[in-house]
Amino acid sequence: MSEVAQNMAWAVVFSALGGIIGIALILAASVVLPRLIERMTPDIDEDKEIARGNVAVAQYFGRIAGASVIGVSIVVAAAVLGGIIAALH
Repeated sequence: MSEVAQNMAWAVVFSALGGIIGIALILAASVVLPRLIERMTPDIDEDKEIARGNVAVAQYFGRIAGASVIGVSIVVAAAVLGGIIAALH
């Protein structure tokens, strides 16, 4: 097998592995983050406030969770891209 084909195969392996690890990290972040927010705000029960219709708590909780998932996604994308670049050189 030529060196170019071998490098491309490694790039595919690195990107697939990075994608699988990235999915696991994003799922872990989406599970851990709500628990972390609840521990950081012990006097506020977010579930009850959201059930009562408190829009401010719902928006805050949603924005923080969404921003953290986007942040983890950016880091994972950079890692996958770095793996692909490393495999192609």
